Amino acid sequence: MMEPNGGSSSVGAADGASDHAAGRKRHSKRPKYSRFTQQELPACKPILTPGWVISTFIFVGIIFIPIGLASLFASERVVEIVHRYDTDCVPASHRDNMLAYIQSTETNKTCTRTFFVSPVPCSTDVSKQMKSPVYIYYQLDNFYQNHRRYVKSRSDKQLQRRASENDTSNCDPEDVTANNSAIVPCGLIAWSLFNDTYGFSVNNTKLGVSKKNIAWKSDQEHKFGPDVYPKNFQRGGLIGGAKLDSSIPLNQQVDLIVWMRTAALPTFRKLYGKIEADLEANTELTVVIENNYNTYSFKGKKKLVLSTTSWIGGKNDFLGIAYITVGGLSLFLAISFILIYIIKPRPLGDPSFLSWNRNPAGHFN
Repeated sequence: MMEPNGGSSSVGAADGASDHAAGRKRHSKRPKYSRFTQQELPACKPILTPGWVISTFIFVGIIFIPIGLASLFASERVVEIVHRYDTDCVPASHRDNMLAYIQSTETNKTCTRTFFVSPVPCSTDVSKQMKSPVYIYYQLDNFYQNHRRYVKSRSDKQLQRRASENDTSNCDPEDVTANNSAIVPCGLIAWSLFNDTYGFSVNNTKLGVSKKNIAWKSDQEHKFGPDVYPKNFQRGGLIGGAKLDSSIPLNQQVDLIVWMRTAALPTFRKLYGKIEADLEANTELTVVIENNYNTYSFKGKKKLVLSTTSWIGGKNDFLGIAYITVGGLSLFLAISFILIYIIKPRPLGDPSFLSWNRNPAGHFN
């Protein structure tokens, strides 16, 4: 009489176990099987044989070394003159207190420098002809445009649209005037706009400085609005840099646009303009500098840079040296592997070199 009950009990237990297993299966967090999740898709698994490794290093060397040599030759063809003038353009009588000189409105800030375009290199003179266009840069040293508070001190909305001219929340302390009127453009970046100027002449003939295309086209079209005009700019008690023409919209203020693209390093160059004429050899180049920008308060340096370009850009030997170094190192490794392979060869995939075969007892020396 007990067997039926016992059988019924066993069947019930089995059913309960199956229901429990089904419940566990329904609530499992295991992802659904696929060849992708299990990394079973077909894949290329190359075997790095000595031949492949040596061939790769030789190929890299053959490609990189000519590229490096071409880059170096192109860089050597670039004619560049760099002249530091922040100290030379201060009269000797004011060099004991250059900060007071630059802050004074009574001192004469005009400075004249002369260079010679000569076939014989001499100090800061140009060693050969400079073909147009000759790019004019100003270089600042020890100026940290990448400082977090400085970089954030601007209003992109205000620069783009006239309707947002009162959006100055990120521009403190150069956000509003004493009567709470918005400053356009606001912020420390615009306030510290570079304001030294340069005038050029060759043999007493004045050279024009073109500002065409010195700013990024994308910045002019998208970051600076055609209906936004300077307002209340540089009218406070402390003047930071250059002033802006209130009748010209911001998207045409190319010097401001160039300056507002902040530099990543404390030493940087920014494009000032272009001389669209050749500077022939054996000519005298005169530069009239208005030394207005204050770099003396933070021990900065100012330099005037004149440079031509090549297919690789301005003068920069680093890229060519880097390519030659990598190519030479690759050829050195290729030759080293060839010698090792010839002097002490071994079969490919020899299991005797496995650690557990070299030390069967599992002991390492």
